[in-house]
Amino acid sequence: MTSPSSTVPASAASATPTAPRRGMSDDERRAGRRRRWWKEVGWKYPLAAIIVFYAAFPLVYALSAALSSRGSLAGSSSLFSDLSTVNFEALSGTMYWTWVVNTLVVCGASAIGAVAMGGAAAYAFSRFRFRGRRASLTSLLIIQMFPQTVAFVAVFLLLIALGEVVPELGVNSKLALICVYLGGALGANTFLMYGYFNTIPIEIDEAARIDGASHAQVFWRLIIPLVVPILAVVGLLAFISAFGDFILARIVLTSEDNWTLAVGMYQWVSNQLTSRWGLFAAGSMIAALPVLALFLSLQRYIVGGLSAGSVKG
Repeated sequence: MTSPSSTVPASAASATPTAPRRGMSDDERRAGRRRRWWKEVGWKYPLAAIIVFYAAFPLVYALSAALSSRGSLAGSSSLFSDLSTVNFEALSGTMYWTWVVNTLVVCGASAIGAVAMGGAAAYAFSRFRFRGRRASLTSLLIIQMFPQTVAFVAVFLLLIALGEVVPELGVNSKLALICVYLGGALGANTFLMYGYFNTIPIEIDEAARIDGASHAQVFWRLIIPLVVPILAVVGLLAFISAFGDFILARIVLTSEDNWTLAVGMYQWVSNQLTSRWGLFAAGSMIAALPVLALFLSLQRYIVGGLSAGSVKG
């Protein structure tokens, strides 16, 4: 006669030892959840704290030097030990604000020109089919492979030659510097916009042309509102690139009243014996405000993609 215990299935017998795991205590469950949270999410917080500290410390150090009355970086190991606005007040005795105006004019014109020229070129390459289209795109790509430093001597000699014919496009001209910036960034901006323009369905253009719209109307009234995010990105990059450029601005602009901030403020710290680091730090703090304001104003265009869902089907 078979005993009841011998009739228990093997699967049930093997499952019996693991049954107590289902009755884990609350502490064990919480510990398991903490280990899982740390493995999936928690490790990101210390890493983010390190990155924030790495990025913010130079800014805090520069602000401490700007608010120090010593005027140098010596003895700055203790941050904000000597608070004073003497460096900010001293800016009015220099040509700092003239350099600010020059920088905003050059950077603003460069950003607007980069958006206009790059947008028109990208629209033509994306929508039109013409002879030499592929060769032109390839040429732009090849030109961008060469470093910008290769063209410094050529740019300087070209501006000297142009200045003899058109003084407004010669050396020591802000207009000449703007043209140099536009020419140098045209290839990269065109490629950046070209890829984004290709994501706009061509059915939009075809429907507008059926309704009698011209190419100009399609470009300005339909395509431009859909590519605002990439226009904002290109404009922001062009503004920041021109704002922080030193070498080209130093080569082209020779007189002090035409200098940009990068060139003018460099003169304060170029001499090791007479460096004015406090003044330089104060000017840097103010110079960062236009870029910050521009980034915050364009942030909603950079983050969002306005072309999403423009065509259903």
